[in-house]
Amino acid sequence: MTFSDAYTWPAGTFMAGLDPVLGDRFMALSPATLRRAGHILIRQGDKKDKHVFLLRSVEPRHNALVKVTADLENGEQALLGIRVSGDLVGEMAPLRELPRTATVSLCSDCRVHAIPGAEFTAFLSRYPSAWQAVARLMADRLDWANRRRADMTGYSVEIRLAHVLVELAEHHGAPCPEGVDLGVPLTQVELGRLIGAKEDAVNKAMRRLRDEGLAVTVYRRVILLDLPKLRNFCNQSR
Repeated sequence: MTFSDAYTWPAGTFMAGLDPVLGDRFMALSPATLRRAGHILIRQGDKKDKHVFLLRSVEPRHNALVKVTADLENGEQALLGIRVSGDLVGEMAPLRELPRTATVSLCSDCRVHAIPGAEFTAFLSRYPSAWQAVARLMADRLDWANRRRADMTGYSVEIRLAHVLVELAEHHGAPCPEGVDLGVPLTQVELGRLIGAKEDAVNKAMRRLRDEGLAVTVYRRVILLDLPKLRNFCNQSR
């Protein structure tokens, strides 16, 4: 039995798109090393490092969790996305000769496979299905970015926040006694960075969701009290 036979990768991740045998071959490109929460895996602007990183949880019952951020020219910081077990980060570096465009920091202890860029591209050349998995990954991330841009153009902060909470819950959420735990520890500042809103606007939007009986926050945790109702809230006009 392969590792990937015994381990269920989260849906939508790179490893979930590979068959178990190919997944094990990919992990064999580099041994996993333990990296602690708070470790900076990739730094924005780095021109030298061309590694691609595969994320794994320390224990099968828990998820690896990293945040992808970018510093903007005006001094603000954008939260570009969340990555979990089975995801790749840094896959663009060996495909083009440009500096790193974002910083990747660990929010949980992770096992990380650091795959040299040349070995990554050679693997993709040998296995077309791996190329297809990378293409799906990039398409999914582009869709996410496009939805965030569309939200910022067409919707209020309340609706933008509701949209992103629903998407995060669908990908990372876990049932809890109150409803659904978002599964991703995010401050209101970070939620604002994810949807392009200031902290005070996010605070106001969260109060509205709380008053509607849709969501509450408890120290970096977001609990969705009624996910179906929150989906309906997303369909409201701006």
